[in-house]
Amino acid sequence: MSKPGKPPASDNELHDVVVALCDANDHLAEQLSRRRNEQPLPSRDVIVGLVEDLRAVLFPGYFGVSELSADNMRYHVGSTLDHIQRVLAEQVKRGLCFTCELEVGEQCADCRQRAENITHQFLQRLSHVKHLLATDVQAAYEGDPAATSPDEAIFCYPGIQAITNYRLAHELHKLEVPLIPRIITERAHSQTGIDIHPGARIGERFFIDHGTGVVIGETCVIGKNVRIYQGVTLGAKSFPLDEQGNPIKGIDRHPVVEDDVIIYSGSTLLGRITVGRGSVIGGNVWLTHDVPAKSRITQARPFE
Repeated sequence: MSKPGKPPASDNELHDVVVALCDANDHLAEQLSRRRNEQPLPSRDVIVGLVEDLRAVLFPGYFGVSELSADNMRYHVGSTLDHIQRVLAEQVKRGLCFTCELEVGEQCADCRQRAENITHQFLQRLSHVKHLLATDVQAAYEGDPAATSPDEAIFCYPGIQAITNYRLAHELHKLEVPLIPRIITERAHSQTGIDIHPGARIGERFFIDHGTGVVIGETCVIGKNVRIYQGVTLGAKSFPLDEQGNPIKGIDRHPVVEDDVIIYSGSTLLGRITVGRGSVIGGNVWLTHDVPAKSRITQARPFE
């Protein structure tokens, strides 16, 4: 017979735990209160749901409601967009309030109006995002001999999922929305292992094959018709520091990859280097210098 477990904590014991935790977090509570003026933060769960609604709008019938036809698609897309517009405006407002320095009364009115304007601009960009994603899907189908159809790439490929999240987040990033773009791309990161910063600039027909372990930094610039494989890092070589020893923000520190480049698995490209158009970077290459157009870079072979 097993021994009985320890009896549950008494009310007094739980009270002591609550007090200890709250005392330990006093500085965080004060900081949040001071920065947010008591406004709620964006909800990660709500934003995750919004991304799935947007995915259903961009790929109707593939995600969300599957029982769609030519007759009811417009109603479904319109209804979903109406929901997205209202909910996204609220989440954007919360993000703006988090970083706003105005007093509470001014803050609410100013942030609400900005959030509505940002949401309107974002929705106007969805047709452009749809166009880019259509080229990404076609590149995935053409670039992978195992793909049986573009539909399979939409349904199943983690690269398409991560790129969809990135392209949505990138538009919000350009509109200077705090927090939410990173929440969107980090959601894809946690699900697919593909880490794309929303600040990266990526052209059409972008294909990530397999995908696990891919890292694309904030200031990367990637041209058209670029293909990369699992384990590729497009990262920073070093972090210049200010007089206080803190990393300097906002400088270009990640690679520029021009059109028609292929980067095979496990390669690491660091710093503000340029990989010229039409180049091929072989597997497991460590690269920290510029590469001319149409180069073929492979590992050195010490033994034949």
